[in-house]
Amino acid sequence: MRTQGSGVDSRKLREVALSADEYGVIVEALERPPNDVELGMLGVLWSEHCSYKTSKLLLRRLPSTGSAVIQGPGENAGAVDIGEGWAAVFKIESHNHPSAIEPYQGAATGVGGILRDVIAMGARPIALLDSLRFGPLPGSRHHFDGVVAGIGGYGNCIGVPTVGGEVYFEDCYTQNPIVNAMCIGLVRADQLMRARAEGTGNRLLLVGADTGRDGIHGASFASVELDENSSERRPAVQVGNPFLEKCLLEACMDLSRTDAVVAIQDLGAAGLTSSVAECAARVPGAGARIDVAKVPRRERGMTPYQVMLSESQERMLIVVRRGREREVERIFETWDLTSAVIGEVTDDGHVTVVEGDDEVARLPVQLLTDGVPLRRLSGVPPRPGPALDLDSLPPPADLGASLLRLLASPNLCSRRPIFRRYDHMVGDSTVVPPGGDAAMLRVKSTRIGLAATTACNARYCHLDANLGVQLAVAEAARNIIATGAEPLAVTDCLNLANPDRAEVYGQLEETIAGLGQACRTLELPIVSGNVSLYNESAGTDGIYPTPVIGMIGRIEDYAHRLQAGFKNEGDFVLVIGSSHNDLGGSEYLKVEHGLVAGRPPALDLVRERAVGTLVLTAARAGHLRSAHDCSDGGLLVALAECCLLGGMGMRGPALTLEPPLRLDAAFFGESPSRFIVSAPSRAMPELQSLARRHHVEISLLGMAGGDVLELEGQVKASMMDMRQAWEGGLEH
Repeated sequence: MRTQGSGVDSRKLREVALSADEYGVIVEALERPPNDVELGMLGVLWSEHCSYKTSKLLLRRLPSTGSAVIQGPGENAGAVDIGEGWAAVFKIESHNHPSAIEPYQGAATGVGGILRDVIAMGARPIALLDSLRFGPLPGSRHHFDGVVAGIGGYGNCIGVPTVGGEVYFEDCYTQNPIVNAMCIGLVRADQLMRARAEGTGNRLLLVGADTGRDGIHGASFASVELDENSSERRPAVQVGNPFLEKCLLEACMDLSRTDAVVAIQDLGAAGLTSSVAECAARVPGAGARIDVAKVPRRERGMTPYQVMLSESQERMLIVVRRGREREVERIFETWDLTSAVIGEVTDDGHVTVVEGDDEVARLPVQLLTDGVPLRRLSGVPPRPGPALDLDSLPPPADLGASLLRLLASPNLCSRRPIFRRYDHMVGDSTVVPPGGDAAMLRVKSTRIGLAATTACNARYCHLDANLGVQLAVAEAARNIIATGAEPLAVTDCLNLANPDRAEVYGQLEETIAGLGQACRTLELPIVSGNVSLYNESAGTDGIYPTPVIGMIGRIEDYAHRLQAGFKNEGDFVLVIGSSHNDLGGSEYLKVEHGLVAGRPPALDLVRERAVGTLVLTAARAGHLRSAHDCSDGGLLVALAECCLLGGMGMRGPALTLEPPLRLDAAFFGESPSRFIVSAPSRAMPELQSLARRHHVEISLLGMAGGDVLELEGQVKASMMDMRQAWEGGLEH
């Protein structure tokens, strides 16, 4: 079957995820039909996964500059100055479609890919984080176990600690799990690498694993909905080798000792095609000539099409100064890695592919990278979520029983069954381990601590995409502040369903608008990120909008870090910030009433900033012993977590309820801009003074100690009962 007026088989276009209109643009630009190799190359680079043709116009509205920003969007990863000559390099990306089909390898190769993005910047990876979504347990056990094993297996083998993350379970992710991986690396700021194919005649060196047929059309596969035939796309899921990537990592670190290397580029989605074209595109007028006959292969009979589109893992493209190839090859030989000169940088603005003496493809660099027609879709406002009539909700019959049910909820319970499968101490830099608000790593040879977190409550985004993403940014910032660190910068991964549906595109518009507003107000530049669309299966409404926020922060001396658990018996326990009737989208509403309804909690970003500034000021002055963000599950769950993480209870008087604050909202409402802190009694006058200065409420809840969590006459729960509920939530 041929597409009307296009002169090309429609099945061939579907295979490379191109539309007939896009094919027409290609023919017009080339003034001829593309051959099969050229069509494949254009298809992968024009895929949604690589080109961002649906989201690029919207993403330009996001803030990406700041005093600490060294590298913003447009490179393999972003980079910020963290002091003493060091730069933190970080990025988050998705591997959703592959993980839906092959959970272990999908997650493992997602980790491998994000590691190489950081390595390509010349940085040594020091930490991994994740953000995961699955359908309800036990039905999602196959996806859940496979993904967790894949993340742990790859990270543990390569020797990079997985120090934090999040996981949620909702019906909408049953067929479309979300698997986002974040990596942080360190590099001396003056040694930061950029992937630019500079210098006509400089050589292109392909290093790492041999090229095979795995992963072909992987980028295209990630740019369409899943359907009943998706299981047939298993060959589009790559297979990882973390031990080989460890050697590749160390070899790339050794490259910093020589000035023979101009640039490093990861071979990820779209393989050799994207790495060569993107490197050339960053230099005006640059091109490249590739001889696929020189590409080391692990399978016989591979065609130029397969070589150019293969997404075999653990490969890097190195731009080497002409005449110094042997010097660089010896470095890779030391690590027992294959390397081969496969081409050179040109000045003709084209990517030319030959096989020996035969030219098999010749395409303008700009057509490959920027030629795709951007899609200007029309969005409609997302349908409002179900209304919530608070007056119809009966008051909780037993606050203690409700607390135990919430602590046992898979969305709130202990994540120890997950992170105990990760080696979070390898590398000897982790000073705040997973399980609290944010992780923290020390920068060796300095006193600097680097805090990191991921955050997103997609239920809020389902109810209000704009407000939901603002709440995600605010929560991530509170997570960082709860460790005593100051938030520095953001990387984001925007996971949504099919944008061809006007309502989903409307969600994308609202998500990006809210993200920009929150980051501008909190002065947080977005230096890298990813957009993952088409997270939808036939016959479903797709996933909730899930804009995951990855954030890093800095503390001058990690010895002054804070953690969430209560530390000293007799310390005063306080809540900073105020509570409101914010039950919309709450875990309490879902667990106790079976509802996902209402409007998410109201957010005042100026007030959010004031509360954060107060906590940071108090932490730096040494007034706080612990700090914990109060968010999912509300005040009582946050208190229980402080008790469980610290190994001691808390006793206090009954919580005073000022009308119109409801009992259920006071204990389980998820109002933002709140922290639970503990402090010695001598710090109380200064804390009260700081609260007045910043116009922020501060209230005494009780004193840490004992083996129960008790607010007199309202709730009493033993440490043993709370721990039993909290630690068993994932054992379904």
